[in-house]
Amino acid sequence: MAARSYGQYCGVTTAVELIGERWAMLIVRDLLVGPRRYTDLKQGLPRIPTNILSTRLKDLQEGGVVRRVPLKNCGLVYELTPYGRALEPIMLALGRWGFQAMGDPEPGDVVTADSLTMALRTAFRPETAADADYELHVGDVALRAQARGGELSVFQIAPPAPPVGGRMPNGEPDAVLVAGPGIRRLIGGEITPAEAIAQDIVAVVRGEESFLDSFAATFHIASFELQGAAT
Repeated sequence: MAARSYGQYCGVTTAVELIGERWAMLIVRDLLVGPRRYTDLKQGLPRIPTNILSTRLKDLQEGGVVRRVPLKNCGLVYELTPYGRALEPIMLALGRWGFQAMGDPEPGDVVTADSLTMALRTAFRPETAADADYELHVGDVALRAQARGGELSVFQIAPPAPPVGGRMPNGEPDAVLVAGPGIRRLIGGEITPAEAIAQDIVAVVRGEESFLDSFAATFHIASFELQGAAT
């Protein structure tokens, strides 16, 4: 299915040929959150040309990674096959690896509901997660993240969730957090929760400020030294 073959008999080569084309892995990332209509995928990847989105979806279907299925009240949606869903631990590990070199956002960089959902899943630490219910606002995106018994559930509040999204939990969250991209520094352990509040990186607008401590323990990506990085 790849536009170009590397001409090597290797599992890594085959993987790159399947999902290594530009935008393909971001399509997989968003489908790991849940099934999506074509319009949902386009909204979540605002810079992707429509012809490229169509081509990538066709390629991923031919490679057995994605399938198109009818869903009640939604029409046809794209979803990952079991083979495609097997990419989840790989994508989460890749997200943790890439987190180390993210730095500050470039002008025009956006946070989408699906990218923030996967960021939370990437950073989730079940071994230290406290049972809590958070509402997190980053820019125009708002999510509800529930940690219960070492399991994480994330629900999209804004922008309006695709019709294939899960039902919003009942009741009010324990804490409502408003943050900018600097929340990356809290998740990475560069600053403490108290420092994040003092520096206006995160605001706890509802609930006790102590919930930010539990949030930082629940969502954390340990840093490692980047070899050759400037000091």
